[in-house]
Amino acid sequence: MKAFSAFLLCTLLLFATLVPAAAASAQTAGTPAGKAQQVKSAIVIEEGTGKVLYQMNADKELPPASMTKIMTLLLIFKALSRHQISLNDKVTVSEHAASMGGSQVFLEPGETMTVNEMLKAIAIASGNDASMAMAEYIAGSEKAFVLQMNQEAKSLGLTHTKFQNPTGLPVQDHYSSAHDMAVMARELARYDQVFNYTSKYEDYLRQNTDKKFWLVNTNKLIKTYPGADGLKTGFTNEAKYCLTATAKRGSMRVIAVVMGAPSPKERNKEVAALMDEAFANYTTKQILGKNATVASAKVNKGSRGQVPVVTGNPAVLLLKKGEDANGLQKKVDIPHSLQAPIKAGTVVGYYTISKNHQVISRTPLVVNENIKRASWWQLFKRSAGSILTH
Repeated sequence: MKAFSAFLLCTLLLFATLVPAAAASAQTAGTPAGKAQQVKSAIVIEEGTGKVLYQMNADKELPPASMTKIMTLLLIFKALSRHQISLNDKVTVSEHAASMGGSQVFLEPGETMTVNEMLKAIAIASGNDASMAMAEYIAGSEKAFVLQMNQEAKSLGLTHTKFQNPTGLPVQDHYSSAHDMAVMARELARYDQVFNYTSKYEDYLRQNTDKKFWLVNTNKLIKTYPGADGLKTGFTNEAKYCLTATAKRGSMRVIAVVMGAPSPKERNKEVAALMDEAFANYTTKQILGKNATVASAKVNKGSRGQVPVVTGNPAVLLLKKGEDANGLQKKVDIPHSLQAPIKAGTVVGYYTISKNHQVISRTPLVVNENIKRASWWQLFKRSAGSILTH
């Protein structure tokens, strides 16, 4: 009996030492215990560098619900930046767009609204009808727009995302992940104008008419969390409560994503806690602003022989609170020459910052103007000029 008691005691002691280790191994690497336990997946990144500050099941493929509209908004703002559309364009609502259920602003077939008004409806009220109307306006059809969505996801390197519609309404084989949503949100945040919409708590459509419609932001953190300025909520019975949130304090913006929360209260609480920890432990230091010229590159067979190369985003350092920014090495990496034609915004290299021979910041370098291919006459004159100078 004494031998059995001793054996039982040893077994219990051994189990007690193994349980903490097992619990620790179940957590996502590099993430503290006790976070985001009420959601299916979560991630926090710093927007300027894209560095992951916390993650849990970040690659788990889940229905994103209306967070899908982050990609819809991204394609809208890309079209605006390329001058393919303008904020004052009139968009006519189709029967199909008007038939969308779920969150909507009750657009009627044949009704027209400006792109600016449609953006309000999408960003503030999560209007499915407005999202579909804009998808059709940009691409000609829902199918063509969805193709653009998935092409953009691929270009961003997203491997856990597939879209079937521009709204997030439930449909088979439509999914994303917390990580992929954060990357999409970071790309959308490059268009500062988006925050003019997502940071508004309320606005109106159809003003000065008898059909005036009040828009109230579905993201309540805009009112309750200091610095919150976006970005997109989501809910379906399958997805539960989701949120991709952005907040900025000083020069630092963080992006937090939670998916599959049991209630809006829990969703907001989890996001706020994750962002609190990020702001409490990290700070950022801007080295170069956006569109800062860092080099001049030769253009082979271009309408211009040389073109300035600029930062596509601010060059930012992410530092732990109290960490210094001494001993940095800065380097511009671009090819010896570029090949025409080149579209404005094309990434042609990187501006890297290293410390102790480790890269801690990598900023894309772009050409901020269209460079056409040189005509034969331009090439002839350039060639003749080169001969005469030798």
